[in-house]
Amino acid sequence: MALVTNRLLCIKNSRAYLKASLYPLSNGAPPKQAHSRSYRRPGVPPENILPWKRINLNFAKGVEGVKKHFGLLKKEMLGRFEGPEGKPLKEHILEQTRVIWEFRGPESLAQWVASSDREIGGKSEAYMKMGRNNLTALLYGNLCTEVPRDGETRYSGYCSLRSKQLLGAFDRKKHHDWSNFNSLYLRIRGDGQPWMINIAAETYFSHQKDDMYNYFLFTRGGPYWQDVKIPFSKFFLSSRGRIQDSQHPLWLDKINTIGFTLGDKADGPFQLEIDFIAVCNDRAHTEEFAYEKYKRNPEV
Repeated sequence: MALVTNRLLCIKNSRAYLKASLYPLSNGAPPKQAHSRSYRRPGVPPENILPWKRINLNFAKGVEGVKKHFGLLKKEMLGRFEGPEGKPLKEHILEQTRVIWEFRGPESLAQWVASSDREIGGKSEAYMKMGRNNLTALLYGNLCTEVPRDGETRYSGYCSLRSKQLLGAFDRKKHHDWSNFNSLYLRIRGDGQPWMINIAAETYFSHQKDDMYNYFLFTRGGPYWQDVKIPFSKFFLSSRGRIQDSQHPLWLDKINTIGFTLGDKADGPFQLEIDFIAVCNDRAHTEEFAYEKYKRNPEV
């Protein structure tokens, strides 16, 4: 009997020691709801707004939203009878170039979001406005690599421009289908700084939400426009800024967004003027993927 009691005490003491080693700051007790709270940066005050106070109960706005979404649904249904993406089948098959984004008025800027490291406490600034004669989009601002003094951030200094997610009726997620094309075609005018083009595609699993396809964009500078054609086979896969060892081609039928990022660690002003962003089918380009695709279990 004494032997059994001693064994039980040893097991109890070992469990207590294990808890104390796992949670040394809480006296052996696991932290409560540590995983359910959203991340908040140091120095940012918490939001003490009750959940039901964030809901905007506006009847007139609700009626306008219903009319808008039913109109979009009607347009989508009628477009299916005309052909793929609302175009005749013949036009869809023979199409060689398609302009996706064209900046011909202030309303076209609503499809884009400009951001910088100011969101994480940095000092960079990025703005977007219409160019001369309201025929182009101008991304401009100031890049600053000074790291915020919050005790957590190690690197800083970036500015970016990203397109908004394409939405259908009732805010359903839609995708750009570029499967009939093999190259990205841009008409830009920069100041000589290098940029990174980012394309986000739909993924199977939620842990792949940070996956991005990237390629470089080198601007010449000066007053002349620059026509850039980049094959989709040149885009490489990365996740949270790290190039992945396992590479595979971009899914062209599930494109979500496209963006431009500047982070060359050169402090000072910058600008990038965009005329249009299009996709084209270059018959002379036959490459499927420019990078080696590794197999996890190679065949013998």
